[in-house]
Amino acid sequence: MKIVYSEDHRLHFPQGELFGGEFVTPFERPSRVEYILRELKRRKMTELMPPAKLDMKPVRKVHDKGFLEFLETAWAEWTAAGYRGEIVPTGFAARGMGPNKPRFIDGKVGYYCHSMETCITAGTRDAALASASVAQTAQKLVASGARSAFALCRPPGHHAHHDMYGGYCFLNNAALAAQELRDRGFARVAMLDVDYHHGNGTQEIFYARDDVLFVSIHGTPDTEYPYFLGYADERGIDAGEGFTRNFPLVAGTGWDDYRVALAAALEEIGRYGADALVVSLGVDTFEGDPISAFKLGSRHFPQIGAMIAGLRLPTVLVLEGGYAVEEIGENVVGVLTAF
Repeated sequence: MKIVYSEDHRLHFPQGELFGGEFVTPFERPSRVEYILRELKRRKMTELMPPAKLDMKPVRKVHDKGFLEFLETAWAEWTAAGYRGEIVPTGFAARGMGPNKPRFIDGKVGYYCHSMETCITAGTRDAALASASVAQTAQKLVASGARSAFALCRPPGHHAHHDMYGGYCFLNNAALAAQELRDRGFARVAMLDVDYHHGNGTQEIFYARDDVLFVSIHGTPDTEYPYFLGYADERGIDAGEGFTRNFPLVAGTGWDDYRVALAAALEEIGRYGADALVVSLGVDTFEGDPISAFKLGSRHFPQIGAMIAGLRLPTVLVLEGGYAVEEIGENVVGVLTAF
């Protein structure tokens, strides 16, 4: 399998995250990638390739112009305002408030951010661009004839909306890969999100489209982040009606019930008649994950990889979540090797 990776992920390492009312070391941190690299090396999967320079044209199809400009200038505006810490929103454009975008950076942050565990640092934008370039390069490999490619992306992407960041995500890497597959002639692209947390950003980006099918298996938003999207009755709107399919599962779900949901999700993709597949590969469904509540063991991740491979589609696998750091390598590479 082709594997694309950039060292520039290290440019993004916030020193704090708000969790349970306390500032803690972020769960999404560079060591996640180190454990994956270590396991790839142990399995002798060492042919990693760097990404090509990012082509921004497809990025602009996925993300709002004003949002991209915000990411480009946010750190400079923040420090120019005299702030010395990392960028954390202090207010949000919440229900009942107006639609206007503030001009001052502190207001802009709340306008473009949907959850305050996600900090911006001096290197965040460059790391996010590098992560997008990893996904873009992996997509190009598959579009050029490779059966599969793994985009070892960090920061992740599936919580990034077309005009908002949050959930550790800034640019939606998987959505970018799907858009580019469409641009390269794949008529029907399917997206399968197996991260524990619903891919709210990906759903929002494609919710009114019928050329990309979005299917997600995740913890129910009744109790799990991102809370406000991911219910089973969300099926798309306008031309996209029927092209979103959610499988929310309760906390404590184990392999037997998860396998049934995954089989149903794969059946949806099979009925759609996809020409290519993008997988948002989160392994925070693992029983030891510190911010998730499914009960999958490491032995189950190869079975996930094998089941997805049964679709026999050109496939781009894009890294998303997984925060049991010492096990993330075994779990991610378990999926890849079985696939």
